[in-house]
Amino acid sequence: MELTVWRTFVTVCRLGSLSAAAAELHHTQSAVSRQIAGLERQLGVPLMERHARGVRPTPAGEVFRRHALTTLNEADRAVRAARDAHDGAFNRPLAVGATPSLATGIVPEAVRALLRETGSVRWSLLPALSPELHHRVLDGDLDIAVVTDAPPGLPQDPRVERRFLGLDDMVVALPVDHPLAGRGPVHIHALADQTWAEDNDGSAALLRQHAARAGVSARIDLVAADLPGKLALVATGHAIALIPGVLTRALRTDVTTVDLVDPPARGIYTITPRRDPHPCAAPLLDHLATAFVSIRPAAAQAAPLSGPVRAAGPDRSRA
Repeated sequence: MELTVWRTFVTVCRLGSLSAAAAELHHTQSAVSRQIAGLERQLGVPLMERHARGVRPTPAGEVFRRHALTTLNEADRAVRAARDAHDGAFNRPLAVGATPSLATGIVPEAVRALLRETGSVRWSLLPALSPELHHRVLDGDLDIAVVTDAPPGLPQDPRVERRFLGLDDMVVALPVDHPLAGRGPVHIHALADQTWAEDNDGSAALLRQHAARAGVSARIDLVAADLPGKLALVATGHAIALIPGVLTRALRTDVTTVDLVDPPARGIYTITPRRDPHPCAAPLLDHLATAFVSIRPAAAQAAPLSGPVRAAGPDRSRA
């Protein structure tokens, strides 16, 4: 069987459309159909079925897709390893993934230190949430990912090497004219009547767990599509938000933070594939550890505050 046909099949499964796969692969739709039909004849089982909005794999097709994807990833690694051996390993691009908050500060800082040490290295950065980054490492799309154990947590996967960088205390993002701006740390009770914004389930779970331990609830009335959207809601006074402490130094100028008493924290980890590691992955791990230590915000020195504090401006806490 030719791997080209396997790639066609995997692409059709991913896109759910023969025409979309043909466009991406620069084939005609009839050529894609012929490849899939030929593959089905070779295997002796139907691999695709039509539905109202396109095509999808049959149960046999889904099993074949998973194995085909593994084989194609290994083939790509084989090609890459051969080229690395011929051209020199450091010519291989370094693919880095990180959660949005870590992609904003720690990772660029660590890569800068790596480039000072090794010279020119081609690299790319993919921001995504931890579950997606884990899958991308397994699929061979990423050489290293910086992830967190925020809910739903990190799987115990023997196919990846995991390294703990440290704990990151969460902080509360506020508009700069909020009454608590420049004060703290505060008890969650002081924020019990505020409107909160969230952008992902993991952060929302940390907030709810922290509030529940204190015997209060956090009213998450606004949901943003991503971290910049959540910070925009904070900057314009519509809400406050729980954000990673590592993000503090990279905040927009119309947003500030306040520390929490006994804050919720998340563990920061790197994950790398156990097979075919990039030669720059090991030194980057060391630079990531150094960057994490240097970028964590210092603990607030002010006395803790307690009790509800209402936001400034007209009815801001209910906005």
